Amino acid sequence: MADKKVVLGLSGGVDSAVAAQRLLGQGYEVHGLYLDIGLGGEQSARDNAAKLGIPLTVRSIQQELEEHVCAPFAADYLSGRTPIPCAVCNRAVKFPALISFAREIGANWVATGHYARIGTGCDGGPILLRGNSANDQSYMLSRLTRDMLSHVLFPLGDGPKEQTRQEAEAGQLPAADRPDSMEICFIPDDDYAAWLDARGGTPPPGNFVDANGNVLGTHKGFHHYTIGQRRGLGVSSTGRLFVTEIRPHTNEVVLSHGEGLHAFMVHTNSLNWLGEHPLSTPMEVEVRLRHSRRQDPATIIPLGGGRVDIHMKHPARAPTPGQLAVFYQGDQVLGSGWIR
Repeated sequence: MADKKVVLGLSGGVDSAVAAQRLLGQGYEVHGLYLDIGLGGEQSARDNAAKLGIPLTVRSIQQELEEHVCAPFAADYLSGRTPIPCAVCNRAVKFPALISFAREIGANWVATGHYARIGTGCDGGPILLRGNSANDQSYMLSRLTRDMLSHVLFPLGDGPKEQTRQEAEAGQLPAADRPDSMEICFIPDDDYAAWLDARGGTPPPGNFVDANGNVLGTHKGFHHYTIGQRRGLGVSSTGRLFVTEIRPHTNEVVLSHGEGLHAFMVHTNSLNWLGEHPLSTPMEVEVRLRHSRRQDPATIIPLGGGRVDIHMKHPARAPTPGQLAVFYQGDQVLGSGWIR
């Protein structure tokens, strides 16, 4: 029956394998879907599927990934921003591919191994909730739409990663001892600057400058740096230096001793609202300005046209253009906007 039929994004990792194992235990008919980006890994997914006794379909998403994720990722870095490709991919590539295949085979549900939860809002529709774990991944899922959420199951959302590992070992899953991947999937060596250089068009070395334009040293190309960075600068100083600004048009990276790094007001655009009621007046929330567990109190102020200003109760350190600001009330994810 369609109400117990689910398409699971199955990789070679432990999270998706245990997600499948839990769904099978709950009586679901699980169909694995391996999304191939052309860098290997299919056999590990097949090993997991074979052990679990579920069918596996392989679909290439290389073209979609290049169009919607890789090319914009490169363009963002070359414009001085620091992008988050996983959040873009979830909305534009991964979940659409899962939902499309589910429709093909008559399944009502899709699932992944993310650490997040789906709840029911006061309007009866789905809401996105933080996972009950230090591994909470709701930040990266905050660009999904409510319509997407209405089809989604997150089997791992209620428990910690340690429990996932224990279940994998108990089930003798091939992925039980496989280490977690912390890398961007299309940059397997985690060297994004080298990946950008290989694509071509990256900026040449330029000047490190202070706020007044005085030259402090030479940088390797501004795509090697992000706002707030202090390591790997190679500039001597009487105190710690931090990247405060990136100026693509002049090929300069501005350094300071911390001045200008903190802000009470953070500007965002492209609001993706997941709350049950429209955001029409200022609202008290907690906000994450990067992929971490830190949340800070703030007031979000809608400006229209998808723009939202965030008034921080305490100054935020290094709000970085290209990162996400994600808005929470309690465990609920209300929405997100791109920092500009």
